Amino acid sequence: MVSKRAFLCSLGSIYLSLLFVFLLMDVYARPANSSALKEKPADNKDENEILPPDHLNGVKMELDGHLNKEFHQEVFLGKEMEEFEEDSEPRRNRKKLVVIFSKVDINRDKKISAKEMQRWIMEKTEEHFQEAVEENKMHFRAVDPDGDGHVSWDEYKIKFLASKGLNEKQVAEKIKNNEELKIDEETQEVLDNLKDRWYQADNPPADLLLNEEEFLSFLHPEHSRGMLKFMVKEIIRDLDQDNDKKLTLSEFISLPVGTVENQQAQDVDDDWVKDRKKEFEEVIDANHDGIVTMEELEEYMDPMNEYNALNEAKQMIAVADENQNHHLELEEILKYSEYFTGSKLMDYARNVHEEF
Repeated sequence: MVSKRAFLCSLGSIYLSLLFVFLLMDVYARPANSSALKEKPADNKDENEILPPDHLNGVKMELDGHLNKEFHQEVFLGKEMEEFEEDSEPRRNRKKLVVIFSKVDINRDKKISAKEMQRWIMEKTEEHFQEAVEENKMHFRAVDPDGDGHVSWDEYKIKFLASKGLNEKQVAEKIKNNEELKIDEETQEVLDNLKDRWYQADNPPADLLLNEEEFLSFLHPEHSRGMLKFMVKEIIRDLDQDNDKKLTLSEFISLPVGTVENQQAQDVDDDWVKDRKKEFEEVIDANHDGIVTMEELEEYMDPMNEYNALNEAKQMIAVADENQNHHLELEEILKYSEYFTGSKLMDYARNVHEEF
């Protein structure tokens, strides 16, 4: 029979074991050093909010001169683009496409004309515009700390450098006292480019203060004709090798893709050059004289250009128009779903009739 003393010892041993387990759980459940969290550098979320994006939804070319590979999906799906994921259930995506088809087909003749597609493209582009406006409200508040409805270049500069890891209070103090800021060369170059862009967005009379609408032009130049011109100047400046403020085909396709290491990479580069050559000759060079002027590039970059939208509609139809009737039937859109949505649908023919 176990003695009372032995029983108490055993109970005490169990208690100590449980206590040790709970202490271990507590250690793993909390940070090893709580001060480390305070010192952890912020992610680049703030930087992304206040920096003009390289990618503009519904615009055919990126700000760095690359073609926008998602353009067709953006102007066909609008804000619904995020719903079409590669790993989504194909049947669900198929049903979404059927719904979109019925919305584009205004006259209900079960086929989409170029005019119907043009109207749809303009509508989806406007969606992207409105989305940018809403996001800008939030971003503007982030750089307008005193809430006076205006942001000075110095206020923006402080927020930008803080997003790069510099101490915000120290930067503000140095700028206030006109003291020199120690900034690396790359950051300074970005800052100089942003300052040029800031001045361009400052509508007359120039006061070096941006209101919410001007800040929208700063982040999204597609919203302003003046900023659209500035964006075109920047693209031509980056691609124009002989400084004649025009682009030849060789200049347009000379933008480096990457280092070619194998045949697969070479194929990617070849496809990239082929796409750019086709876009240059068939779309951007409007008068087909082998030269793209700033005016031609500006028209090409303008997302609200109705003539461009019609041309785009005709191109999109031509991609999937298998019966050559210059219209798109539902079966054709489903078959070429990857082009329109970025998501490939399987067994489209088997299910199309039961869903439409």
